Amino acid sequence: MMLTIMIGLGTALLVFSAGRILLSAEEMNRNEENECESFGRCVISQTMGDKEIQSDLAGFESSSAGTLAVLTDGIGKANTGKVCAQTAMDTVLDAYQPYQVLHNPEYFFKTSFNEANQRVQKTLGERRGGTCLAAAFVNGITFHYGLAGDIRIALFRNQELIPISKGQTLNVLALNAYQDGALSRQETIWTMEEDRIWNYLGMDGFKDIEVCDKPIRLKRGDIIMMMTKGIFDVLSWAEMEDILLRDYTLKEKADSLIMEAERKKGVEKENGSVVLIKAEVSDEKN
Repeated sequence: MMLTIMIGLGTALLVFSAGRILLSAEEMNRNEENECESFGRCVISQTMGDKEIQSDLAGFESSSAGTLAVLTDGIGKANTGKVCAQTAMDTVLDAYQPYQVLHNPEYFFKTSFNEANQRVQKTLGERRGGTCLAAAFVNGITFHYGLAGDIRIALFRNQELIPISKGQTLNVLALNAYQDGALSRQETIWTMEEDRIWNYLGMDGFKDIEVCDKPIRLKRGDIIMMMTKGIFDVLSWAEMEDILLRDYTLKEKADSLIMEAERKKGVEKENGSVVLIKAEVSDEKN
């Protein structure tokens, strides 16, 4: 009798999970085309690179407060990275859902990222892994971001691709330490060649996240870009800028960035993802 009940519960959970997966896929397809109509359009394009599992995940959530886009880059063997990435993304998007007004995006990033870190650690148990996590928020007036790990965020404005985020890697940490006087010039030069991440969700001793120093005022035509290692390690900023300058739709721009990365030869390629957000700025808000 107990075995029958357990089998029944297992079947029910499987059906429920399958329903969520199908719903998520349907929502993602809808998001890729016309999500965020009030504050901008969001699209995503991806490549697996040379890897067997796609551990990059992205999602969008829109409300009267604005639009939140989330990009994750899972870390770990087998499917560990993907599970961590899914946990982190779901946590941040779920935390955003109740908001109809968001007065302090930076505080939201810090609290939701910390909650996501705790959930990722519980999910990991004794396994080794984690995830990088980036989130961008637009409300028709300003752009804010939060970041843990090594995901790049940039702003395409006036035909120029402008780096926005610094990233939480050892070379950035060394440069900051040099500017603060904590490292010598030679020590900084040695460390600048090291691009390993020093902070990510799921690690012991998770540190403060990177947030923008001050909100970035949006201008008409702005495109916000988030990308993972399989893109920014393979394409130069000039190559990415050239593609964004083309007279393509937003989705065609994202797909072209992926195709250009896939064409590159002679380098080992990580999972690569591009999220583009075309900000909508009303005349009344300018």
